[in-house]
Amino acid sequence: MAAIDLNKIFSKEFNESLVHQVATDYMSNQRSGTKAQKNRSAVSGGGAKPRPQKGSGRARAGTTRGPIWRKGGVTFAASPKDYNKKINKKMYKNAMNCIFSELNRKERLFCVEDFNVTEPKTKAFVAELTKLKITNTLLIVHEGKINVFLAGRNLKNVEIVSPLGMNPYNLMRYDNVIIDSAILDKVQGMTS
Repeated sequence: MAAIDLNKIFSKEFNESLVHQVATDYMSNQRSGTKAQKNRSAVSGGGAKPRPQKGSGRARAGTTRGPIWRKGGVTFAASPKDYNKKINKKMYKNAMNCIFSELNRKERLFCVEDFNVTEPKTKAFVAELTKLKITNTLLIVHEGKINVFLAGRNLKNVEIVSPLGMNPYNLMRYDNVIIDSAILDKVQGMTS
């Protein structure tokens, strides 16, 4: 597997503030606001008036689900928070190009011709990685290479994604990034 020169493709100047913004926005968008409570309208029951308006000597009550009643709703109920932030396509593409360019400058980005394994065996996958002398890596391959996905999914410090699966977080998380030359054009199109 011969290496390919990437200096002509990824040569953008590193913009730290842009990369930081896009990366934090991406991670923020992965959050799910799961904190939730029920207010008096969301609690089940309480449709009928519990007692007559007058004559009992007790306080007026229209529902058994008010916040002062047992099994009632919460007064100021927490609702699920939406952490989503909008990232412009142009900003996202520029940030991805910045990350790839910086990885290339630091000699952490590799492009290999036809990374593949003949059968879905971890041993075969490790042998291919050993040839490249690369550890702790993100491997970007064509989604059709099922054997590669199956063979490498059990390895620690190795993640295999298709071009659509790459994002700022997993590009910066690993020490090295390997791109299959078959999808280099697609990756280039997604970052410029």
